[in-house]
Amino acid sequence: MANKLISEMGLPKSIANVFSARNILTAKDASSLSEFELMELMDVGLEEVMAAVLRISEISCPPYQTALSLLEQRNHNEYLAGHLPTGLIGLDEALCGGIPFGVVTEFVGPSGIGKTRFCLKLALLASLPTSHGGLGGRVIYIDVESKFSSRRHGSTGRILVLQPASLSEFTESLQKLKVSLLQHDVKLLIIDSMTALPSGEYGQGPPKLGWHISFIKSLAECCRIPVVVTNQVRSQVRDEASRYVFQGHVRADTLEDTSKVEYHLVAALGIHWAHAVSIHLVLESRSGKRLIKIAKSSISPSLGFFFRIDASGISFLNNEGEEMTGPEANSIHCQGQSGIINYGHEALQ
Repeated sequence: MANKLISEMGLPKSIANVFSARNILTAKDASSLSEFELMELMDVGLEEVMAAVLRISEISCPPYQTALSLLEQRNHNEYLAGHLPTGLIGLDEALCGGIPFGVVTEFVGPSGIGKTRFCLKLALLASLPTSHGGLGGRVIYIDVESKFSSRRHGSTGRILVLQPASLSEFTESLQKLKVSLLQHDVKLLIIDSMTALPSGEYGQGPPKLGWHISFIKSLAECCRIPVVVTNQVRSQVRDEASRYVFQGHVRADTLEDTSKVEYHLVAALGIHWAHAVSIHLVLESRSGKRLIKIAKSSISPSLGFFFRIDASGISFLNNEGEEMTGPEANSIHCQGQSGIINYGHEALQ
């Protein structure tokens, strides 16, 4: 629009000729000068200059958009981008179709809550033919914790499993992925889990993973596929935990008595990682039941679904979902386990 020619804007011929004679040929040329500079340069009155500038602005400037219209457009584009249905009706409806293409979706929760089971389910679904509700493509499963079992998974011929043994090996695997994703019709990338390598290799907390999340996001956007990662939780004293998105707490009074320490459960990779992920699904334990909730999504309500895991797989107790409000939407509960989930420090019990 800025390079649109003034001669094509329907200005009065007399004023258009003056612009041309002064070598002011485009909307950008005109907008870079003030009205008084144009008056002096063109030797015309203020009224004529203001009328000409108004006309140029009307034609060259894009129509205004409200913040609401931009959000609605973004949500519409995300909805049309495609989804991988999870087969869990309530969650698929809440996410407008399932796990979305082109963004990073994160499962965060304590060990043993069901994150890997969800990942295995998604890997199977993505590898199924489209006639059976799948994506009909291959899956790359980066199995950092060596939990993938071919006996539990029947479609391993379409699922490539990588098991990096170090952070440097993991980084190298990521760098080689972009070409593989495009060449081998990969429809889903899973990384389970992002926390394991940093904790195993560094011990005192995760290193900065800015490059990794940026690269993973670029893979999702470039290849237009769903990318799913898992993240563990850790205990954190209250003051530090307030910096994190996901937080729950156990009340106590002093740090000297570890049975009374006030601490929270937080996503292990911290606030910077959390901001980089588009959809957060928190898995937790409440009243002896497992719960998965949508803690962050630009297009979905904050809902929680109680689920069970048995020999037949993962199923919801109720597809209606429970609305999550206030701190409940972003907290992590883990009854009976929060005392031993501690990242890089001795457990608080």
